[in-house]
Amino acid sequence: MQAIDTLLKARWIIPVEPEGCVLEDHALVIAAGRILAILPREQAHAKYTADIDLELSSHALLPGLINAHTHAAMNLLRGLADDLALMAWLNEHIWPAELRWTSPEFVHDGTQLAMAEMLRGGITCFNDMYFFPEITAQAARTCGMRACVGLIVIDFPSAWAQSAEEYLDKGLALHAMLRDDPLIHTAFAPHAPYTVSTAPLERIRMLAEELDLPIHMHVHETAAEVEQSLAQRGCRPLAYLDRLGLVSPRLMAVHMTQLSAEELAHIADAGIHVIHCCESNLKLASGFCPVARLDAAGVPVALGTDGAASNNDLDLFGEMRTAALVGKAIAGDATALPAQRLLRMATLNGAKALGLEEQIGSLEAGKWADITAVDLGTVEAEPVYNPISQLVYATGRQQVTDVWVAGRHLLKDRALTTLDTEDITCRARAWRQKIGNQSAP
Repeated sequence: MQAIDTLLKARWIIPVEPEGCVLEDHALVIAAGRILAILPREQAHAKYTADIDLELSSHALLPGLINAHTHAAMNLLRGLADDLALMAWLNEHIWPAELRWTSPEFVHDGTQLAMAEMLRGGITCFNDMYFFPEITAQAARTCGMRACVGLIVIDFPSAWAQSAEEYLDKGLALHAMLRDDPLIHTAFAPHAPYTVSTAPLERIRMLAEELDLPIHMHVHETAAEVEQSLAQRGCRPLAYLDRLGLVSPRLMAVHMTQLSAEELAHIADAGIHVIHCCESNLKLASGFCPVARLDAAGVPVALGTDGAASNNDLDLFGEMRTAALVGKAIAGDATALPAQRLLRMATLNGAKALGLEEQIGSLEAGKWADITAVDLGTVEAEPVYNPISQLVYATGRQQVTDVWVAGRHLLKDRALTTLDTEDITCRARAWRQKIGNQSAP
């Protein structure tokens, strides 16, 4: 008998690759933080002896969900300025609040609050874009959660940097520091074509090629953004980015609610990754990403929540359901975006966007053991005819019971093992008191 760290026996194992596959009454074998094997439970019992042998008789095991677009620290601004249009929300409320409050302490506390929420919702990896990314990286590493921290660039001064050049210099230093970290990765994160000028974008393109890093950017979020670009540059934002050499498989284009047929075809040819934030787009009335058409064209679409200030939660189960239903309605086709495709968008497609598909995103031997266990034996989920459909259309994040990252048990029977929820909520309430008092009329 071979000694291993952990043996997880589940009613269903959903590896995501191949798409739509469901393994019944199988076991997942974990050793040294990675998946060693997936096999029928009787074979597992005959072959392995485990330090931890866990029976999950009513559960589905799936890859840890990947939140492909977040602003984690903005959890401390959840509900601050609701029911407003995007630019009014940004210019009159969010950017002034950030200018007043953003600090290492703000980012640390907000990121811890976000990670606690995400882990309890089955998310094991998040792709972040925010100030003080070194604080986000440290918070994630201490917690044991996987993250891709954005090397943010914006023309505006902030508490973290005063110019685009300083943002880049600090980002490059952070990338060098994190280069060999198994949990924390980096991506260039220029905010948007309308907030980052040409010279920094050209430098980012060259650096991304040199360092082999992805580029994470808001693109075609609203009709107003497109109109502004036409007025200022005589072309749409995507054409402007193409002119700068940024439209490539490195680009993670977030939102993409304003796309012509020609742009959609070009996106497919260029191989860029689209990050769909359906609920944030709906709440801010930004528009509709044509997800079914992108998917049919072969464009890899991943899912993100955006920040809690505009969503107002970090719930990828909710995003899967909303994206499926809205996508079907837009397409006028009930067969568009089936459940297995949405689950892939929330897992493996996110890993591909981050360049991590060889390490995470599906349950396969050799990959990191980033795993989410969902109880489908609840009143809200029974009866289960198709567990993948149940995960997308009938599951709430409260049914997530356990989460592992690199084999480490970060959520155990709904309790976080590396984060102090009482302390986190106390600090969040203290921030509410400070920010709320300052924002009151």
